[in-house]
Amino acid sequence: MTQTVSPSQIPAFLAQTAPFDRLGVNALQAIAAKCQLLRYRTGQPIFEREKMPTQVVMIYQGQARLLGYDQRIQMPVSLKLVGQGEILGWAGLVRNVPCETAIASTEVVCISLSAADFLASLDAEPVLRQAFRERPALSEVFELLSAELQRRADGVANLKDLAFRIWEDSVVLNLPPGQLNLAKLDPNRVWLVSSGEVGDFPTESRLSLDGSQRVLSVQGKRGARLLGLQFQTEMTSQAAQEVTIIQDSAPSDGSTAGLERLPPAPTYQITDAPPRPPEPEPDPFAPRAKYPFVKGNGPINAPLACFQMLSKHTGVTFRKDIIRRVLDGQLKTKGQISLQTCGAVVEMMGLRAQLVQVPATAVNRLKAPALISWKDSFAILYSITEKELVMAVPETGIIKKVPKEFAETWGEVGQILLLQVPQGERKEKFSLNWFIPAVIKYRGVLSQVFIASFFVQLFGLANPLITQVIIDKVLVQRSIETLDVLGFFLLGVALFEALLTALRTYLFVDTTNRIDLSLGSEVINHLVRLPLNYFDNRRVGELAGRMNELERIRQFLTGTALTVVLDAVFSVVYIVVMFIYSWILSIVALATVPLFAALTLLVSPIIRQQLRRRAERYADAESYLVEVLNGIQTVKAQNIELLARWQWQERYARYVSAGFKSVLTSSTAGSVSGFLQKLSGLLILWAGAHLVLNNELSLGQLIAFRIISGYVTSPLLRLVQLWQNFQETALSIERLSDILDAPLEADEDNRNNIPLPEIQGNVKYDGVSFRFAAAGALQLVNINLDFPAGKFVGIVGQSGSGKSTLMKLLQRLYDPLSGRIQIDGYDITKVELYSLRRQIGMVLQDTLLFNGSVQENIALNNPEATTEEIIEAAKIAFAHEFIMSLPNGYNSVVGERGSGLSGGQRQRIAIARTVLQNPKLLILDEATSALDYESERQVCENLRVAFKGRTVFFITHRLSTVRSADEILMMAQGSVVEQGTHDELMALKGLYYCLYQQQESQL
Repeated sequence: MTQTVSPSQIPAFLAQTAPFDRLGVNALQAIAAKCQLLRYRTGQPIFEREKMPTQVVMIYQGQARLLGYDQRIQMPVSLKLVGQGEILGWAGLVRNVPCETAIASTEVVCISLSAADFLASLDAEPVLRQAFRERPALSEVFELLSAELQRRADGVANLKDLAFRIWEDSVVLNLPPGQLNLAKLDPNRVWLVSSGEVGDFPTESRLSLDGSQRVLSVQGKRGARLLGLQFQTEMTSQAAQEVTIIQDSAPSDGSTAGLERLPPAPTYQITDAPPRPPEPEPDPFAPRAKYPFVKGNGPINAPLACFQMLSKHTGVTFRKDIIRRVLDGQLKTKGQISLQTCGAVVEMMGLRAQLVQVPATAVNRLKAPALISWKDSFAILYSITEKELVMAVPETGIIKKVPKEFAETWGEVGQILLLQVPQGERKEKFSLNWFIPAVIKYRGVLSQVFIASFFVQLFGLANPLITQVIIDKVLVQRSIETLDVLGFFLLGVALFEALLTALRTYLFVDTTNRIDLSLGSEVINHLVRLPLNYFDNRRVGELAGRMNELERIRQFLTGTALTVVLDAVFSVVYIVVMFIYSWILSIVALATVPLFAALTLLVSPIIRQQLRRRAERYADAESYLVEVLNGIQTVKAQNIELLARWQWQERYARYVSAGFKSVLTSSTAGSVSGFLQKLSGLLILWAGAHLVLNNELSLGQLIAFRIISGYVTSPLLRLVQLWQNFQETALSIERLSDILDAPLEADEDNRNNIPLPEIQGNVKYDGVSFRFAAAGALQLVNINLDFPAGKFVGIVGQSGSGKSTLMKLLQRLYDPLSGRIQIDGYDITKVELYSLRRQIGMVLQDTLLFNGSVQENIALNNPEATTEEIIEAAKIAFAHEFIMSLPNGYNSVVGERGSGLSGGQRQRIAIARTVLQNPKLLILDEATSALDYESERQVCENLRVAFKGRTVFFITHRLSTVRSADEILMMAQGSVVEQGTHDELMALKGLYYCLYQQQESQL
């Protein structure tokens, strides 16, 4: 239970701790009332360099180690031990940039003051403001010195000793927003930007006092903080030794005098601190460099630096230890870090990634940020324009390239990882609101389309008005010159209208295509991350049909909605113009509009029902067709082509019939609508002719009115049709929501789980039961197993015994009904899902090969693999010999789904693909069922040797194949009935013995 320290204890401590000892009694009591006592266990982090402090702590008891981070070697460095009376966390708060790492060396009891209360105290108390804001912190000096020595490429100077030497002599300048005159700075000091941005100098950069620019602007609402240092990097060993001795004997190591008389902290009031420093609240005023830069060298540190820069640039979470572990694992298993791996990492960080291949000439049309390969390393593209590309290269810094220079270094064509910050996980149900962010993103172009459409409609008024003038004036006065002028004017208007329409169409189609691509990617991303049981209950054709609804919804939003706004505006304009001509004709023209509305309201529900039925029939016919084409070998082998055709015809006939009914209804409604439209025109001519004959209207006015009334009728019809379009869109939303409202297999909570460390191989099933359907028989019943790491486990049993299901639970393709599964002591439901699957290789019985070469299929998971690695994987899978016998060897095309190969050949290529993946744990689920006995035995033996020391699960029907397995499971009816080595199971003379003898007798 959380309790605060009594005011009688904390003020006594604060009264003896500088600089609080200089406060008055009231101020001291006020601060003490806001403090809290926290306990940190040995080894527990108090502050982390990457996180802004959420508190300031004063050590009451115990010791902590203060660490700095040397950017030259990308490693933490121990600075000193701090003990009773030391204050930590304030440096990051006064800088607005985190820089401190502190870890408890013993059990530490701290007095904690929240960051908000600490900053408020600085504002209220000049004594504290001067003590903290006007002096540098050791961590701050170390951080800035590290960046400075890195810029100087100085890898010799002892950074720790140098920081201690110049720490006390450093000068702090807190600059308000405005102008900085460089002449006022001491030229004998090196001035480093501790926080904020001064001119073009971001945080951690060094101000140049020798440049032509003498006045710099201090940007941001909080200004900037400068640190003036006076140092020489060359130090004698004696000086270094003196510094070390001084620091080792400093009272800051925990032996602060005069505090022994303080009473020990009452442990019953102490709250345990959270395991890790909490994340700070978002700060809208916190400075963020326009182009953050982090130094990094080598195959791990360079991409790691890129991810850290992306984190600073986009604001996503950067978990350095986890990402380093992922990169280390990829480097060990695949020998290098590829852009594909980087894409997986940034997705894990929370960004959306898309890997595309583009020519260098088209790079300037892409949108930043992006990640690219650059000179055997990586780089971030921060800004992309027609004239310049701003890049962050970890080994070099921020550089700028014109497109031509970029192409010379990067090459003519290359891969780019496009990055986007997602809008966040959508909590609400799928609706039209789901599309709003995409529409807002392109609101500029859509506004241009709207304006162009507005002028197109406006120019439409020129035709009837000029026509009226020609009939009433030109023809009567027989003025040929005026006719020619008006004719050329109408021709010019028509030409301009055509050009404007073409431009509008180009902008509109380009924008809607971009929206379709963006939204389509989001839908596909959601679809492929749905749990497997979602696909078990739905057919492929049905899902494909639902995916097609996306374009229809987008078309309604960006097309129909845009038209409706224009129709509403211009309908009012046209009606006003009509009433100016004649109120009698206007009433006649509008008399049929209520009939149009009644017709639409009557027909819309019928059409919606028919459209739903037609969509269902289409999905049924499409799904059956997909099934037939996927199983075309079975169809031909069973000689059921005629039956397949009849069944498809029956389904397609239902679709055609449903479509005919909807077309018939629409046609009938269209015919009635057409009749009403002609009736409106006839009534206008009839009534208008009377007005002309009575000299109440001129002939030109009648013709102009007739044209304008046509302009009114069409928009009003579209407005009335809007309801029908909305009904169709609502149906599309209903169908697509089945996909987008389905919960993902890895939700937000799962993505925040710890990633699974590198698998050693211990697997444990603890009381696991499972069934596929919500009700029905159990496929697995109370499974309890424990496999030590490095075992080769054979799993045998008759069909339906639960062998495959047991392994699918291990990869979390399904979650158990009860019980739990552990890998190396980690409950697999409590670790990040994809960190589990990345380390497990699984080969299924129904292997899927893609239409490409053998080499491309083997290297599917590792496209950067060398030829030697691909050949070695093929040899382990016992596939090299048959591959070399193909017409083009490894470049032979396998055909769609591997149709150009036999079943056994496809399985061996799939095994080679998984071997090349180099997983930490391997599962083969009937992956050799199409092989002959000798080939299967050879593959099994090769895998035993190649994966020695790693856990392998080998599911097979042939018991003789797994004779040499370290352990064999015999399964029946969802339970493990026998377990042991081959000899032990044979000695039992149970089910395994009987099945083995039966298979041997058949050989």
